[in-house]
Amino acid sequence: MAAATNAIFRLERAQGALFDAHGRRFDAAARTWRAADGAAAGAPVDALEAARWLQRESGHALRVPVGVIGPRDASAAQRAAAEAVGHGLATIGIALLCGGRQGVMEAACKGASAAGGIAIGLLPEADPALANPYASVAIATGIGEARNALIARASLCLVAIGDSFGTLSEVALGRQFGKLVVALEGAAQIDGVRRAASAREALELTARCMLALP
Repeated sequence: MAAATNAIFRLERAQGALFDAHGRRFDAAARTWRAADGAAAGAPVDALEAARWLQRESGHALRVPVGVIGPRDASAAQRAAAEAVGHGLATIGIALLCGGRQGVMEAACKGASAAGGIAIGLLPEADPALANPYASVAIATGIGEARNALIARASLCLVAIGDSFGTLSEVALGRQFGKLVVALEGAAQIDGVRRAASAREALELTARCMLALP
């Protein structure tokens, strides 16, 4: 993975100022980086802490969720990764969007729930009772697998954990919509998908997306 993933930022909490490695200041309202008037100040922070600042202190938190996608029939490693990603997203302070059922989806919701986060389940069925018990919001679409397109479209970016035909469709739709897609634990590797070696690396790439960085 490129060193950019681990870029160090500088955060001046008293002034509400975040600077990148090039000395640019982040405009949280516009989600853009602008040339700073003076030298970058503040304490060094990583991408995850910078994203937490955006969500919890900047006054301009993103209201768009991050999608976590993956199969119902998930391995233990995939479920563990999903739970870690869900927990990490909640710690940052951004909502999670998933398909609302079992496997990767349930594990991600469980992680988010444990950290006091919001986990939105977009169900293919018309019955909200079919949502996994950790989804804090269950939306019963009744449109079947067409809900995959809604997840891909509505998410800021997607973290794909594991593989299945349904997951592959969400990955492809995410890329078609121009979204960042991060692949973890055997997720399909297609053009434009960024592979992560760990849940933390997937969260770092997500954090950079939140901060409008490649």
